Amino acid sequence: MKILIIGAAGMIGNRLAKSILKDGLSKKAHDLTLFDVITPTLGSDINSITIKTGNIADPMVAKELIANKPDIIFHLAAIVSGAAEAEFEKGWHINAQGTWHLLEEIRKFHIASDGFYTPKFIYTSSIAIFSGPYPNAVDDDFAPNPETSYGAQKLVGEVLINDYTRKRFVNGVALRFPTIVVRPGIPNKAASSFYSSIIREPLNGNEAILPVSDTLRHWFASPRSAIGFLRHAAILDLTKLGKRRALNLPGVSCSIADQIISLEALAGAKISKLIKRQADPVIESIVTRWPQSFIPERATSLGFIADDSFTQIIQNYIDEEIEPGLFNSQ
Repeated sequence: MKILIIGAAGMIGNRLAKSILKDGLSKKAHDLTLFDVITPTLGSDINSITIKTGNIADPMVAKELIANKPDIIFHLAAIVSGAAEAEFEKGWHINAQGTWHLLEEIRKFHIASDGFYTPKFIYTSSIAIFSGPYPNAVDDDFAPNPETSYGAQKLVGEVLINDYTRKRFVNGVALRFPTIVVRPGIPNKAASSFYSSIIREPLNGNEAILPVSDTLRHWFASPRSAIGFLRHAAILDLTKLGKRRALNLPGVSCSIADQIISLEALAGAKISKLIKRQADPVIESIVTRWPQSFIPERATSLGFIADDSFTQIIQNYIDEEIEPGLFNSQ
């Protein structure tokens, strides 16, 4: 089985690659190719895979990636929300055109193979495709209507996947990810980056800036759940989705105040005091347009599973990224 991960240098792509290398994806042997604009790094595992770099919006790069006829394609690459809003042309070039170039190359190989090449195409979309006014919880029939460039670009990807799947060029699914926290490392340019920072930085003994009101509620899942979503999609019979190939994924709905309470419960009040309030109207104008809760019945009926609480999300981060025992019994 040939597997291609596009966006493999990012946190989710990198973890997905390591998960496949460690546990496989099915009972079949796999040939793994990793692609990103910078070189993905996997330590000692680097010699057992193929590494490629380039710009996904370049049609020749897309052609090269699809020439190997991967059986499963994970398309995770994107210009993130804050950057896509600030760099309008770049966001559309990467997020929309890049996806279209990939699907077009697949279509060409599908035709050249007399219809025998139809790969599984797993695309990471976003809850940023929605806009308010919202019900208390967004159900599977709530209509997309993005209010940011990033959300619009992701929705274009979803529409493309539906159409290319309808024509049987691909067997696609668009996974509308919750905001993924707690991300390790340093903040990125996503408008949602602070959701990780206000947990990660205090746990590492550093101050963190909270740019919005702590009453703001949002929809979250952990990196561990994100990998579970992708792995499950890879083995799922996608015909069960019918003609609607986009899924709202499960997660945890909580306010920032709830996040801070969970942080205090695991690490103590001294840690949470490192969170400093500093309003940022630009960030607030973006994230307050996003939904706060979901009823993801289609996804859960298909076996997608997320964390059971925000406390569990933080505990996952502590278990994976913090020195063992540091915050136990506090």
